Amino acid sequence: MMLDRVVGLLAPSLQGGASAARRDGAETVDRVVVDATLGLGGHAQAILSRYTRARLIGLDRDREALARSQERLAPFGDRFTGVHAVYDRIADVLAGLGIRRVHGVLFDLGVSSLQLDEAGRGFAYAQDAPLDMRMDQSSGPTAADVLNTYDATRLTRILRRYGEERFASRIAAAVVRERQKQPFDTSARLVELVRAAIPAATRRTGGNPAKRTFQALRIEVNGELEALERALPAAVDALAVGGRAVVLSYHSLEDRLVKQVFAAGATSTAPPGLPVELPEHRPVLELLASEPPTDEEVAANPRAASARLRAAERIREAA
Repeated sequence: MMLDRVVGLLAPSLQGGASAARRDGAETVDRVVVDATLGLGGHAQAILSRYTRARLIGLDRDREALARSQERLAPFGDRFTGVHAVYDRIADVLAGLGIRRVHGVLFDLGVSSLQLDEAGRGFAYAQDAPLDMRMDQSSGPTAADVLNTYDATRLTRILRRYGEERFASRIAAAVVRERQKQPFDTSARLVELVRAAIPAATRRTGGNPAKRTFQALRIEVNGELEALERALPAAVDALAVGGRAVVLSYHSLEDRLVKQVFAAGATSTAPPGLPVELPEHRPVLELLASEPPTDEEVAANPRAASARLRAAERIREAA
């Protein structure tokens, strides 16, 4: 399972060496890992069960998911701390807890099973539901607000950028035209509009034609890429030497950001032509993995089909 690969990649940084300190015959809890996308706590439970020296800080912006994971992880006592926060607040959360360095950071990006499976959240285009799509339902504009207030130019831009939608301008024009008759409030009407706006020949392949539009709206509503742009460097900065960052992404925009941040950390910053590389120019990261799911993993969880697993290890402190 992909979960096993994710958890296994954290092993060297969370297990510690053979000379690990012990107290009263029990291992000391002296390893800190951040699950930046806690969700329902599946990864967190596996990490806490497998690595008995680990304390886990779990972040999630979804209050319902956080409440469920806190109940699930209650048996681990003070080895687990749940925090209601977006993952770009990693530095603030750790500072508030008095933690300077961590030994692992995990991101499992995208929409959680809870959000997809609860029709009322509006994430799934296969079910008619209110067009909400907020991961944190306590604040911010909904997908309906975006559809009903953005002009055609702005709608086209987010559909093209976040959904990589070829027919973004046609869909945006149709939204603006149709909302004048009646504002958008449920997903079924949007799905039908997208279907009608896309040429018939294109609709015959590639699954539900509304998939890219729903992805774009979700990313816009939750500010996902902007948050990830801030979160990844903060996660790298928080790692102790030997600590590892592991990221599961599910579409090319996320994966591109992860690849860029990891590649930058694994590249020397020495100016071209410098005869000797100074210590402060040496890479701070070593790349460990860039892997798609296996056929067995996709068969077990079809939602993993588009996943990309990347991992990197901190190999020196910043200058």
